[in-house]
Amino acid sequence: MSNKCKMSVFEQIKAGLEDSIAYSRGELSLKTTTLPLPPPKAEAEQIAELRKRLRMSQSVFAATLNVSPKTVQSWEQGLRQPADAALRMLQVIRERPQVVRMILSSDGGSGRRTVRRAFRRNAATVKTAV
Repeated sequence: MSNKCKMSVFEQIKAGLEDSIAYSRGELSLKTTTLPLPPPKAEAEQIAELRKRLRMSQSVFAATLNVSPKTVQSWEQGLRQPADAALRMLQVIRERPQVVRMILSSDGGSGRRTVRRAFRRNAATVKTAV
């Protein structure tokens, strides 16, 4: 734990004011960090358009984002809004689609899995890369 946790409120305020005076005199330097803006909101139509532009099914798009297909479906229908983490991923995918293609095409099984689907009509088994 830091020393501030053991200090009283008065001592914390006093220390802050002393630091402020030291900074004003040039005796203390502060590091400035620029934080990224929050991810832009995504409308249902934008999410569906992005997925279609990438030529992905809802299931593949969901697997890419590590969410369920139902979640993608509810986003595209406007029933739910993506969380901030998902919005950031959507932003990355929208601005740098090559990143997704790179991840999906990687070797070694780290970014790929094979899904086997059986169709009742012709009883054929189809392998789909996800």
